[in-house]
Order: sequence, then C-alpha cells, then structure tokens
Amino acid sequence: MIKKNSNISSKFIKENRLSIQFNLDGFSFSIYNTTSKKDVYFCTYTFEETQTTPEQLLLKIEEIFKKDTYLQQDFSEVIVIHQNNLSTLVPNHFFNENELASYLSLNIKTLATDFIAFDEIAVLNAKNIYVPYMNINNYLFQNFGEFEYKHHSSVLIEKLLKTNKFQEKTMYVNVSKESLDIVVLEKEHLLLSNTFSYDSKEDFLYYILFVAEQLSLDNNEFSLYFIGEITIDSEIYKITYQYIKNVYFLESTNSIFTELNMAKHTNFILLGS
Repeated sequence: MIKKNSNISSKFIKENRLSIQFNLDGFSFSIYNTTSKKDVYFCTYTFEETQTTPEQLLLKIEEIFKKDTYLQQDFSEVIVIHQNNLSTLVPNHFFNENELASYLSLNIKTLATDFIAFDEIAVLNAKNIYVPYMNINNYLFQNFGEFEYKHHSSVLIEKLLKTNKFQEKTMYVNVSKESLDIVVLEKEHLLLSNTFSYDSKEDFLYYILFVAEQLSLDNNEFSLYFIGEITIDSEIYKITYQYIKNVYFLESTNSIFTELNMAKHTNFILLGS
C-alpha cells in the first residue's frame, strides 16, 4: 500500500470528528476539529492492486487500523462513506421501503443475502438506495460503536448542489482510479447522476460524450468541472480537452489543501467545500 498523510498535528481529543471513505482501490480518512471548525488531519492509502471482493478489502482495512494510531482514538462522531457503483436514486413519490431490492435490480445484480440501505437526500426529495459493505461496517462498529454511514454519491450530490452557482447546465466529473461519477446540474436541479467503470482513456471519454449527447449539451458551450484523481498532465484529461472546450478543475476553499500543498480539486467527498 502507498500511504500519503498530512504533517499537521492532531491532538487526540473528543472534539474531533472522524470521516472515513473507502472503495476497492483505497482507504482515506480525515479528522475535523469541531471546536476550531477545521480539518486538522488527512491520510489516504492507495492499494497497489484493486481488491476484488469486500472480504479482501476488509483485510486491507484491518491492516491499516492495526498500524495507524490516528484511527485508534476516541472521536465525538464517526462518519463512514461507502464508495461503489451499487446504488440508484428514487424520487420519494415512488419510494417504498419494502421494494429496495427491486429498485436496485433495474441497474445492478444483487444477491438475496445483500443488505440494502438508503440515504435521505432531502434537497432532492429523493432516496439513494445502495448496497453497503456490511462486513466493514461490522468491523468499524467493533472499533467505534455506533456511527453514521452514507453512500459516496449521496455526499457528492449534496456537496455539488451546495457548491453549484451556475444557472446553465454544468457537468461535474469525480474521477477515481477505475471509475468516474458524472453529475449534471442546472441551477439547483439534478439532471443526471451515474457512475461508470473505465479501463482506458477512450472509455473515460466515451461516457462523458454519451452523457453530453443524451442531455443535448453542446461540446463547445457547456462547462465541465473535474474533481478527484486527475491532473492536467494525465491522458484522461488530455483526451477530454480535445473534445470539450470548457474544461476546469473545481477547487475547494478548504484551507487544509494549502497546508498540505495538495491539489485543491482532489478528495472532494472528504475535504471539498
């Protein structure tokens, strides 16, 4: 595993809130001090190989917890973010808590043994239905007791709706190692949210252009904002810029990025503001 962490000292005090985010590619966490109202520590672990199952992911997380003393403390609050492509949005008008599996079956293959959860996205008047990794939830419960957990797309949508200041249709692309989340907003309205897996830069571009076509976005007119694991020198950025005229990075105002000398468009779900 490759570890990157901040050099900011964080006193182990109960006023600290822990936020954890994980997927099959890695594990990250941040510590927020509720008194100073600032993120005071951030750390990310990138796995050299993508884990293929939640069981393998748990072994990696257990290894991290045994070694990282920042995770071995008491916190006033713990928030856990599951990042995967096992989710779907359902408007409240059509939502029935007894039909969670049927909603997901339209998009993904689920097992009878899968536990299905949902997040309330009040600003959308909708629910985000998803499959959390319950083996990891159980392990974290042993470490921290009760905690709140959410799907990463719920956090992403809520943060983008809060951040978005544009009146016209705007595309946001959150980039991970092998997946991209595409969110399209118009004013305070969500037009589309979906997660796609990609193996090549051509795959990456295809999904962006496909969404643009479906929503009648002019490649020379609409704005695209990147967040996440992407740089201006990366092949996926270069190929996108060949086809989309207005490409930018959505930069956070969180002061921790300056203190860490880290690109301000990265780690948006944990640190973006």
